[in-house]
Amino acid sequence: MTRLGYQMPYFTYPGVGPAELFDNVAAQAREADTSGFDTVLVMDHFFQLPMLGEPDQYMLECYTLLSALARETKNVRLSSLVTGNTYRNPAVLAKTVTTLDIVSGGRAQLGIGAGWFEQEHDSFGIEFGTFTDRFEKLEEALQIVIPMLRGERPTLAGKHYNVVEAINEPPPISHIPVMIGGGGEKKTLRMVAQYADESNIICPPPDIDRKLEALAGHCEALGRDRSDLTVSWQKTACIAPTVEEAKAELSAYFQRRGLDLAAMSEEDQAAVMSNFIWGDPDSVGEQFATYLQPGIDGFTVNMPANGHIEGRVALLGQTIAPLLT
Repeated sequence: MTRLGYQMPYFTYPGVGPAELFDNVAAQAREADTSGFDTVLVMDHFFQLPMLGEPDQYMLECYTLLSALARETKNVRLSSLVTGNTYRNPAVLAKTVTTLDIVSGGRAQLGIGAGWFEQEHDSFGIEFGTFTDRFEKLEEALQIVIPMLRGERPTLAGKHYNVVEAINEPPPISHIPVMIGGGGEKKTLRMVAQYADESNIICPPPDIDRKLEALAGHCEALGRDRSDLTVSWQKTACIAPTVEEAKAELSAYFQRRGLDLAAMSEEDQAAVMSNFIWGDPDSVGEQFATYLQPGIDGFTVNMPANGHIEGRVALLGQTIAPLLT
């Protein structure tokens, strides 16, 4: 189960073109593999997300990348954070994740969510549908994918998907954990309680207690032992050997996005940087320690500002992993 995951949501690095890109990504995965992370995760998107950059910035296809990273790593589980359910037929997704498990020697994990990025759907000609449609699709997909990962041959005549005795051979090597991403208190967390092994939540600190209470309530209503579920909290970090280096690398990242921190007031700087846990190992460790609380088992962490710099991923793992032992 994910207690410390390294997520890569960003693939546009200064001076790195398509020919050099995989080597840089693989180097980050190898650092994570040997520095205390238990999972490496990549986004399942086709365009860069608005909160991270422009749509035409680099984005690699998730499962092709994960299969390649299986040959670059030895210890970490490999997962999307999270698969957009709308992008793939669920039976094909089960085959894809099973194949990842086999090529990685039993290290696959299924992260899945309802899908939300409308621009990708419209551009690629993928049906987006309504909010209700997407969550109906997710629930039907879980009723297909999970049985296929567990050696069953499901049949489902659903509103959105139909399968008949769906075969998944060869079977996975391992018990593939299922992580559902998102913090919707009525639908998403109910599906976590009903179907999943793990929950990954993205929310501001003031909201986390409410999310955990909602999850516990769904578990109680469904007769699920809440302690059977692992809950990770998504965070964004920028760590360097010194505070000055961390701020410089964060400033360079924002500069590449057209934001000049040096020209901003202290108040505006603080607002722009508020989504990052940043600094040297002591300050980053102290900040992560404040987020550990009952109900939170660990973190998934991304480093869009400086994860591509050699040694930074390892430094983050070596800083946070001791907090989770």
